[in-house]
Amino acid sequence: MKTNLDTAVLETREGKEANDILRSCVHCGFCTATCPTYQLLGDELDSPRGRIYLIKELLEGKKPTEATQLHLDRCLTCRSCETTCPSGVKYGRLVDIGRNMVEKTVPRTLGDRLKRHTLEKVITNRTVFRSLITVGQIVKPALPKALKKKIPTAQKVATKWPQSNHPRKMLFLDGCVQPVLAPNINTATAQLLDRLKITLIPTSQVNCCGAVTYHLNKQTESLVFIKQNIDAWWPLIEQGAEAIVITASGCGTMIKEYGHLLVDDPVYAKKAKTISEIAKDLCEVFTEEFATLKDKVLEPIKQKHIETCKVAFHAPCSLQHGQQIKGVVEKLLTSAGYTLTAIEDSHLCCGSAGTYSLLQPELSEKLLDSKIENIERDHPEVIVTANIGCLTQLQGGTKTRVLHWAELLEEALA
Repeated sequence: MKTNLDTAVLETREGKEANDILRSCVHCGFCTATCPTYQLLGDELDSPRGRIYLIKELLEGKKPTEATQLHLDRCLTCRSCETTCPSGVKYGRLVDIGRNMVEKTVPRTLGDRLKRHTLEKVITNRTVFRSLITVGQIVKPALPKALKKKIPTAQKVATKWPQSNHPRKMLFLDGCVQPVLAPNINTATAQLLDRLKITLIPTSQVNCCGAVTYHLNKQTESLVFIKQNIDAWWPLIEQGAEAIVITASGCGTMIKEYGHLLVDDPVYAKKAKTISEIAKDLCEVFTEEFATLKDKVLEPIKQKHIETCKVAFHAPCSLQHGQQIKGVVEKLLTSAGYTLTAIEDSHLCCGSAGTYSLLQPELSEKLLDSKIENIERDHPEVIVTANIGCLTQLQGGTKTRVLHWAELLEEALA
């Protein structure tokens, strides 16, 4: 794509990056076939190709409008278009750059600003988030149906964190909302790794990976989170921790981009690059430890004749598109003997997308309804996924039990 960006824009790091991304786009339109919002709305400006043109015009000096902001806000940042794109366009980075520029020039309404500020402050503060969820669970019966679906049922911790001290150690990202909404994911992960003689070290001082603030266009604030996380992890890495294990694929996608986001930072660039390199989704860790995993976990489960259990695996966008990890969890589950169901349009988003379900509720609900219909067509006994946002979103749309796949494995061994 031919570009003619302002000189002032090209002199910035973001401008140079955006220009390279724009020039890699050949305007083929393959992305429209896999874009959830384009499938729903049928508007070219609600497709990756249309949004790319909006960002191009913005970078070339055209003044953005509220309509520009709306079309960019409607993007889920699911990055399905990146998987489809034959030219390797890094759309996710481009839309972040475009949104940041629009945020600085197009004022939002007071209500919108308050909503976004509240989400930023509540979600990233585990104490506040836990208190609000607890209150929500108490008054849940009296809440409107739409809001009631957003409040998960209180969960009891079924397993305890193992008290082990194996020579091999890995760090664990607790997450900001996961310990509140689904604490069993964390303990199940620790138990599974303990079976592999790996001690998982929780790093509770690291709350948010930075994704929430970054995708709310609070990018400066997000970099503060990121640097604090690096400072918290670095001494433990120097002491020999092999990896940072992540069970929320949305967080994994963000952490694997730390190196890129801080590439020009003289203090943090090298550390950020190292952290991005050792950050691993749990399924990647298990793949590397497959021989031991098969002996200690998968075969014992398989011997229980668990293949009679039909499982639907919803692959989060952040796993299959953001991290480009495909088929790995499915292989682990089938190796354990589970029968996986087929899901039509499995590449499409469930509508969670971080804070998207709260900021774009109508589109989110339509995507959820479609996803649940496709998942339940084959009548699975349980639905599993790899991201807390997807788990919460899916459970709000079905009576079928929804778990993280690590919980499923650990429950089968209990």
